[in-house]
Order: sequence, then structure tokens, then C-alpha cells
Amino acid sequence: MNRRPPDVTDAELAVLQALWERGPCTRRQLTEVLYPQDAPGQYTTVQKLLERLEGKGFVTQERAAGVLTFRPTIERDQLLSQRLLALADRLCDGSVTPLFTNLVRAKPLTQEEVAALRRVLDELKVPSKPRDQRR
Repeated sequence: MNRRPPDVTDAELAVLQALWERGPCTRRQLTEVLYPQDAPGQYTTVQKLLERLEGKGFVTQERAAGVLTFRPTIERDQLLSQRLLALADRLCDGSVTPLFTNLVRAKPLTQEEVAALRRVLDELKVPSKPRDQRR
């Protein structure tokens, strides 16, 4: 049985995005970024989100000079890959082709994006068998 990596909620994802963009932050800094209107209770909300992310292994905390900072333990691309592969498993029997095809049809690529994609595909080229040997 395949064990799926833990997923993140939208609120947890907002915390991760703030950490990816700003680097290590204190709880107060994250609260100010996520809730600039300074609503009461938001500090404890951020604290709970950080606890959940830490439990899932996506965030770690460090204490230096009495200040507790948090940093992500997963890169944006890693989480993106995990989520897309899980989606492909659920909807496309593990194939990423229908997922990718539908994404491109839903939002066509710019010329720059096409060129970047071609470079990635060229890096991944695997020698194929001649047509008459495929069976």
C-alpha cells in the first residue's frame, strides 16, 4: 500500500508561501504578513498552523538569542511535485500526461514557457528502441 505524503490546507500553504518568500520568520512576523489588519486572535491561529506544519514535517523551528524562528523544510517545487503526483494518481491512474495536457489546454503557454518546457524535455530524453523492436 502506497503511503501518501501529508497534504497542506490553504491556510498552511499561506504560511509556507510566506516562509518561502521571506525566509525564516518569527511567529509575530508571520502574523503581520498573513494578517496585516491585526485582528485579535490571529497570533494564536498562526501558532496553531505552525504546529500543524511542524507535525507534518514541513516546518522546523530554531531558537537563537531567545528568539524562535521558523523555516520551511520543503521547497516549493517539492511540494508542487508531491501534490501533482498525488493528483495524477487519483485522477489519471498515475499518468501525468492527461494532467499536463489539460493544464496546457486550460491556460496556453507563452513562447518563453514553451521554450523552457522544451529545454526540460530535452534534458529528460531517454533513448528509445527503434520502432520495429517495440513489442
